[in-house]
Amino acid sequence: MMTALRTLFLLLAVAPAFTASALLPEEENTIRIFKEASASVVYVTNVAINQSPYMDELAIPQGAGSGYVWDQKGHIVTNYHVVQGGDAFLVTMRDQTQLEATLVGADPTKDIAVLRVTRSVDKLKPIRVGSLDSLQVGQKTIAIGNPFGLDHTMTTGVISALGREVQGVGGVTIRDMIQTDAAINPGNSGGPLLDSSGNLIGMNTIIFSRSGASAGIGFAVPVSFIRRIVPQLIQFGKVVRPGLGISILNPQQKYNLLGDEPGVVVNSISPGSPAAKAGLRGLRRLPGGGVAIGDIIIGVDNFQIADFDDLYNAFDRYKAGDTVALKVLRGGKTLILSAKLVNLQ
Repeated sequence: MMTALRTLFLLLAVAPAFTASALLPEEENTIRIFKEASASVVYVTNVAINQSPYMDELAIPQGAGSGYVWDQKGHIVTNYHVVQGGDAFLVTMRDQTQLEATLVGADPTKDIAVLRVTRSVDKLKPIRVGSLDSLQVGQKTIAIGNPFGLDHTMTTGVISALGREVQGVGGVTIRDMIQTDAAINPGNSGGPLLDSSGNLIGMNTIIFSRSGASAGIGFAVPVSFIRRIVPQLIQFGKVVRPGLGISILNPQQKYNLLGDEPGVVVNSISPGSPAAKAGLRGLRRLPGGGVAIGDIIIGVDNFQIADFDDLYNAFDRYKAGDTVALKVLRGGKTLILSAKLVNLQ
């Protein structure tokens, strides 16, 4: 009897220790990341102010999403489509503290926006920002956000693909997107996508789904865009991109002239612009009343240009002062022109 009791006592004594050590190292790491990173994740509510002649202003919730703390100056990063059309914004912290926020700036073409809170900034914990240098397909991903308003929900998955192209809310294709199978649902937009070290590698943005719920195909804006764009939004309230100082024909006008031929057709050139200095030509009227087609840009350095999206995304990789080689078609001949890019306001 005593032997049986001693055995039972030993089993009971060992059980708690066994339970505590039952977590796998990978699980312990995931738990640690959630505890550390969730303090940087916020719930963003987009509010529209309606004016009524019969009553005071009405604050009507328009939409909600996620975001994350960028710095200790009160800047919060989220998706542009989360704040689009809003007049006022509420940021809810992990401890349920609600802070009013103002819109600092946005870049619709990359679906990035920056808000700022001015109260309780001493409590803010900025997220750790990583890089894309070593990302590989199959690498673990961790998404934290507020799907369907369920605050600070974590899901995990892997990088399913890199370099995806997705049509953004700004009307321009967003390239180099990260595809993940971590469950991303409405309300996750603007939340961080983390690697297995807890570093920000992307911002959850878009899901591919026929039902509106997660179908295992989600896309995140890569951290390389975020690192480059967010400081500009904080400093200028917008992204200042380099360019040539040209206008181009719209797709229908180009199709009427060239059919499905690749390239963008230069319509007009600003005096004194990089395009003018490089010798680019736009549409011009001939003495007899006809019209001479402008130069057709088909390449920028090593980037092939088939349409406006290609040209836009090519210039997005440069900064003011960079010199590019423009490959153009003129009168059936191929020319290479050199142009020094400038910031376009």
